Amino acid sequence: MTANKGAPGAPRIIVLGALSAIAEASARLWARQGAHLLLSGRDVGRLEAVAADLRTRGATVEIFSADLARADADQTFRAMMVRLGGLDVVLVAYGVLGDQKLAETSPAETQRIVATNFSSATAWCLAAASVLEKQGHGTLIVIGSVAGDRGRASNYVYGASKAGLGVLVQGLAHRLARTGARAVLIKPGFVESPMTAFIADKGLLWSKPEAIARTIVKAGRGGTHAGPVVYVPWFWRWIMYAIRFMPSVIFHRTRL
Repeated sequence: MTANKGAPGAPRIIVLGALSAIAEASARLWARQGAHLLLSGRDVGRLEAVAADLRTRGATVEIFSADLARADADQTFRAMMVRLGGLDVVLVAYGVLGDQKLAETSPAETQRIVATNFSSATAWCLAAASVLEKQGHGTLIVIGSVAGDRGRASNYVYGASKAGLGVLVQGLAHRLARTGARAVLIKPGFVESPMTAFIADKGLLWSKPEAIARTIVKAGRGGTHAGPVVYVPWFWRWIMYAIRFMPSVIFHRTRL
């Protein structure tokens, strides 16, 4: 059954990985616009709790339980579209940091990281891009990471998965450029979230999820001006520029 489509003119938004800290912060901002949101994730109880909060903030909310890393993205995305009744924005916000040390000796851990962050996310991005391309409008927003800019000993398996996803989104942006639809890669630096809670010492370079969310919502309404790749906060563009082009003889002496 097709759900209530919400207020006329309200943006219709699918959030894949709706229980991530950045996704929740973004959804709260969209709720202020009266958005019609479809929240997808595995934990139905938590999804219901988030949905209830968003409704008090002005949103119309549907929940869609799915294991995004395992679901048939094309078929499931079509079912989401039926529930939502249209589409303006898709946010791909799920992923795992994984255990780098374990991944170095465990093919299963490496596969888990790559399958979640790249393989399954690729399928969802392609499913969304096909819909946006056909309708000629809308925005695909994908959360990447500055970790994908250069392989570093501390997180190169995670970084590799995000690097692959980043190239994919840039390719989709090129594909969609003449259609009226868009694809935007958001590249945060360090973000305070449950995924990074194990890191005790957080300094000036760390951001709150709310700061990343403001950029995501701006991207959803076509408000970014830096092209299809947006570093958040802005200074990470220059930090990663320096890291990418640091000579190897110097880089290999660091503990990044």
